[in-house]
Amino acid sequence: MQANPLKQPTQTPEALLERARKVRMVLLDVDGVLTDGRLYFSNSGEEMKTFHTLDGQGIRFAIDAGIDVGIITGRESALVTRRAQDLGISVLFQGVKDKAAALDAICATHNLHDDEIAYAGDDAPDVPVLERAGLAVSVPLGHACAHAASHAITRTQGGSGAVRELIDFILASQGKQPF
Repeated sequence: MQANPLKQPTQTPEALLERARKVRMVLLDVDGVLTDGRLYFSNSGEEMKTFHTLDGQGIRFAIDAGIDVGIITGRESALVTRRAQDLGISVLFQGVKDKAAALDAICATHNLHDDEIAYAGDDAPDVPVLERAGLAVSVPLGHACAHAASHAITRTQGGSGAVRELIDFILASQGKQPF
């Protein structure tokens, strides 16, 4: 695996690896990161989302390697609850207006420091967490404000394996890759 699979780093590859080595929890936004960012609704008002299997497998690899995974999202969705349950994600904050407050709660509950958090986000509500996370990552179609607050941007689009790319990088930096 490459030392730096993430593109457009704002830091050297060595600095990114050092940040990744400290990660004990990966926190994720949903729309635009775990999904492609589009919202789908049926005529009856039913919400639909698509999730990529590569991301799901990466999340399972992280959990199996002892790295916790959580979600902080501004929207509430039964689909996200189900996906989190399917993957074994126990840290789930939905309908969050203040993502930094959610980060505070997670760090307090799990005895973590900001530098032990990797966060992937794509828009303005994510910036307060991106600015604090030890490893802050956005996706190519993320807003410029999220890019500016991130240490790196994935090569892969949100909803198409970007989370797997991030997790592979973290696991490789810690010598925990399962393959």
